[in-house]
Formats: sequence, structure tokens, C-alpha cells
Amino acid sequence: MGKAKVLRLGTVTSTQDVARDLPIGSIVIADRQTAGRGRGDHRWEAPLGTALLVSFVLEPSPLLSIAAGVAAAEACGPSVRLKWPNDLVVDGGLKLGGILVENTGGKALCGIGINLHWAPEGAARLDQPRDEVIDRLRHKIEQWTDVPDEVVLARWRQLSDTLGRRVRVEFSGQTIEGVAQDIGPRGELMVDGKPVIAGSLTLL
Repeated sequence: MGKAKVLRLGTVTSTQDVARDLPIGSIVIADRQTAGRGRGDHRWEAPLGTALLVSFVLEPSPLLSIAAGVAAAEACGPSVRLKWPNDLVVDGGLKLGGILVENTGGKALCGIGINLHWAPEGAARLDQPRDEVIDRLRHKIEQWTDVPDEVVLARWRQLSDTLGRRVRVEFSGQTIEGVAQDIGPRGELMVDGKPVIAGSLTLL
């Protein structure tokens, strides 16, 4: 990734939209998104220049969202934790950012959004210079997408804000409640012995 093609843009619909047409190794950074997306039908919105909005075009991997979460948490600093499946949180659960991985055409689009100088009500902001965070993030993405799966999973467990807690997960019209016990080999959450592959998680 040292020779990555970096595209820096002003306002885009979404960095994921731009990244879709670019080769593996590309990085898209924008000042603002007009149609930023989170998981499911969630929207990602932030005023101009207040957030880190970046998409990395990477080789597909079953654990990419887990690796990207570890990379983003480490790039942000030691107080940042991970809430399954794809949130960065601080201060007992305030959302700082999120990760969205989309697989298309033999490549993976890894979008990362982090509140830097503004945050919606009930969320948190990092208050660090964008370029410094991006530089650390590029290094961490390179590092954590190039280690064995068990190393990524072990580090995710260390950073987790979810494991050991009672949770409710909603997915495909179903709801499951129980204790988040562990993360499985493909990033699935084990809730009272049942694997949950994806869903919207609430800490109880």
C-alpha cells in the first residue's frame, strides 16, 4: 500500500461509490459525503471537513471488517473500543465512527468514517488532525490485513466493548438476547452459544 493511488476529493455522494470503479490498492478520501452510508439503511452525515471519510480498495477477505476495525481503533488511540459488528466507540459506548465493507467485482471496498471535529447528539468526536489520523490508518490497514486470522481475532477480543455483556441482536426480522461470549472464526458473534453473522446490536 506504500504505492497506493490516493484520490482526494471535495464533495462526493459516497467514497464507496467512487472506490467502486478503482483498482485494488486505491484510497479515496473526501471532505464531505451527500449520501454516506452506514450498515443497513443507516445514513452517515457530517458537515464539510469535520470527519474522516475514506474508502480503501482491498483484496476480499472474510475477516476484513474485523481487521479494519482493529486498524481504525489503533489509529484513533488507546481509548477507542470496538462494538460488534462495525462500530468504533469511546467513553462507555458513545459512537465515534464505523466501518462498512462491500464486496464487488473481485475486490473489497472498505469504507471508514470517523467523527473528528463534530459529532451528532449522543456521539463522540476524536478532535485530532485528519491527515495524521489518515497516515496512521493507512499504516494500520496495511498491517492488520496482512496477519493470520487468529492474530486479528485475538486483537479484536482485546479491543472489544461487546464481549462478556448482555446484548440484543436484531437480524432478518428475528431478535436474539443473551451474553456475547466470543467472536467466531469468520467474525460471527457467539450469543449464548448461537452464532450471529450480522445484525443490529444493542447492549443491555
